[in-house]
Amino acid sequence: MLAGVVPEVSEVNVYALVGPSGTGKSHRAIMVAHQTGSDIIIDDGLIIKGDQILVGHTAKKQPTRIGAIKAALFLDPVLAGLAKNTIHTNNPKGVLILGTSLEMVQRIALTLDLPEITRVIDINEVASPEDIKKARINRTRFSRHVIPAPTMEVRKSFPGTLIEPLKVLIKKDRDKFYQARTWMEQAVVRPTFTFYGRLTISEGAITSIVSITAGKVSGVKNPGRIHVLQTEEDGIVIEILPVLYYSTYLPGVSKKIQTVVKERVEYMTGISIKAVNVVVKDIALKIER
Repeated sequence: MLAGVVPEVSEVNVYALVGPSGTGKSHRAIMVAHQTGSDIIIDDGLIIKGDQILVGHTAKKQPTRIGAIKAALFLDPVLAGLAKNTIHTNNPKGVLILGTSLEMVQRIALTLDLPEITRVIDINEVASPEDIKKARINRTRFSRHVIPAPTMEVRKSFPGTLIEPLKVLIKKDRDKFYQARTWMEQAVVRPTFTFYGRLTISEGAITSIVSITAGKVSGVKNPGRIHVLQTEEDGIVIEILPVLYYSTYLPGVSKKIQTVVKERVEYMTGISIKAVNVVVKDIALKIER
């Protein structure tokens, strides 16, 4: 293949899920993608395949409405070019585009060099009036946004925000006698400001979580000093200087500290942890009583 030449997508069907903002399109994206046989989901500036965000900077993170529109429509030529190459390289059988109107999804398809849309699905076809009402409340009152990708993947794009998992049940027809079921995870993103006011998690709170968590690990006498280092956009780095007991296997205990601290802090705060650095400060004898 010649350098710089984008491979053609063969036999790709393009589908669109259309509905007003906040009506639950992203929540139902995985289900609709499964039903239409779509390998790739395009939602608010993200190119998603399976449990991976391949390309994009989600519009849900943009501070202004204009910025959100630009991200959702791939108006950045660099991002648009990267998105096109990624889609064509993956050579999907189906692509599902989410948008607030037919005009919007058609514009996205044109920008990303995709074929004409095969079928347009209205949100009312896949969600009941009660479901749509609930989705609107979650968006307007609680600022909850759904991204059709797992929480660990979404944290890369949403460091410093509150993220919780939301699972979708997908049915897979293997044959007419047996129907398999599987759960697909997606993420609910809640920004640090809500209907009730701004939420800030201080460095002191994070330090306390780390101290309590590390202190419970077998082989740790005390967690020692803890430093929380802020990175620009990718989350935080935690440094722990624990005192361990002499009779323990130091690498094993250190690895355990790294694992449990990362899991606990991310679970409790939603903040992405880039690294947990453990520096064994001292060794103490364990006195048997």
